Amino acid sequence: MSFLVFIHITAAIIFVGNIITAAFWKVKAAFSKDETHIHLTAKNIMTADHVFTLPGIIVLLISGFILAADSSYTLHAINWLSVSLALFALTGVIWAAILLPLQRKMIHYSGEPFNQASYQKASRIWDVVGSLSTIIPLIILYLMIAKPF
Repeated sequence: MSFLVFIHITAAIIFVGNIITAAFWKVKAAFSKDETHIHLTAKNIMTADHVFTLPGIIVLLISGFILAADSSYTLHAINWLSVSLALFALTGVIWAAILLPLQRKMIHYSGEPFNQASYQKASRIWDVVGSLSTIIPLIILYLMIAKPF
């Protein structure tokens, strides 16, 4: 079981790490004001989501459910595990329903020709919603470590 815990923690590191790294590179590209750099960064963030975030989600879910099934915690009561799963689901909905479409828009608007106004609008929304969807996994990480209730 300790190997499965290792896999679960590694997936969490990859998942949270990619979210934070994506925000860093996006902000760095925005400060450059280089349209080509902004476009390539937007494309690379989408690629990183497919290479790191999505597999991280899948491995977290599979390993998490196996670990939960082997634990004494129940998903039928409100505890750190059920709250963590609800928050994880919320993060997934935000990512799939809001952030991915915004990323596609940012890629489109930052292409040739660069549509500054439309890109900035999509980018600002991505920044706000992305910040929320970064805080939620950090809360989940805290709940997983502290098991406060």
